Amino acid sequence: MIIIAPFAKKLHSIKNNPKNYPYWEELIQKIPKNIHIVQVGVEGEKQLVHEFYKNLPISELKQLILQCRTWIGVDSFFQHLAWDCQKPGVVLWSVSDPLIYGHPENTNLLKSRDYLAQNQFLWWDFTEYNPDAFLKPEEVIKYIL
Repeated sequence: MIIIAPFAKKLHSIKNNPKNYPYWEELIQKIPKNIHIVQVGVEGEKQLVHEFYKNLPISELKQLILQCRTWIGVDSFFQHLAWDCQKPGVVLWSVSDPLIYGHPENTNLLKSRDYLAQNQFLWWDFTEYNPDAFLKPEEVIKYIL
């Protein structure tokens, strides 16, 4: 089983969080059909796969993490919880800096440091969403398989 944690926390504004990977559907299509994919998130997020667990308590999220082969997510709470469970995975970065917010045990995929937000400590509402800041699915899939 692979867990996907596709979305970062909703922003105070109505803007899309600049940490949200824009190519989930294409990436999911590249994962072999015999691999079971489970999505975790919260109510209101877009469902990307058949099995979607919403608003799970921390204890249940930890159990899923411990059972998975690997996980894929964006810079969010989930990567820190997985780190606490000692379960490395793949993090898709864009504007937040993996050297500040990441864990070296993970496969941290950053297209370029040129896209990082100039001030890493402001609210993400002040950072524009830029799909070009992310690696494309054909590059990401190599690290998952």
